Order: sequence, then C-alpha cells, then structure tokens
Amino acid sequence: MVQEYRSEALERTLRNLHGAVLGIKASVIVNMDGLLVAAYPPGDDEAPHLNPTSSPQVAAMAATLVGLAERTLDRLAQGELERLLMEGEEGTMIVYPAGRAIVAVLVGKKTKLGMVLFQTARAASDVAKILGY
Repeated sequence: MVQEYRSEALERTLRNLHGAVLGIKASVIVNMDGLLVAAYPPGDDEAPHLNPTSSPQVAAMAATLVGLAERTLDRLAQGELERLLMEGEEGTMIVYPAGRAIVAVLVGKKTKLGMVLFQTARAASDVAKILGY
C-alpha cells in the first residue's frame, strides 16, 4: 500500500473541492501563523496574478482575519467561529477554520454560494483530519 504525504493529501483535498463546485477561482490552506500550506491551482512565482490567493500576504491576512473574528465572537459571547464570508464587487472570499489551519476559497460573483459553503466545510473538516487536529 502506497502512503500519501500530508502535502499531497492537502493538495488533493483542494483539487477535489474545485472539481465539486464550478466557479471556484482559487483556494488555499493557511496555518494560524499566516503561512501558506497549500494552494490550488498551485502558485506560480513567475505569474502570481494567476492565483491571487496564493501569495504570502493573502495567507497572512486570512490568518489575521480569523484571529480578529475569533476574538470578536469571544468578546460578544457568540461561540466558536464557523466561517467568514466577505463579499466584494467581483466575488466572494469564504474562510473556514480547520483545526489550527484555515481553508480560504475565492469564488466568482455569479457562483451559487450554497454548494460552495457545503463543500468548503467538508474540505475544512478533511484538512483538520489530515493535519491531525
């Protein structure tokens, strides 16, 4: 039996997420320190504009947003963070906690969010299991 590395399993999880939902532009897995763990489509150092979410700055911002959201919910006694949803003129960014990691997904404006939310929640659960959280 061939054993799969965690990095391969994480990339497979993101690839499966893209296959399950049309309209996902990019997705990343980030640790809580803001370091990029995995991205799909894979980042290209020569052309970072192809996957805008794969940059280290976006990874750090996603971790910062989750940290702020968790502190805000705690201060307001609203329980644990389930997800962040940021809608812009051109699309939506959805961020799910995955144990001590984060799954962030960028979707187009016309993408139906119901299936994206469902599949991203499943992917976040898979990421947490892969990372042992």
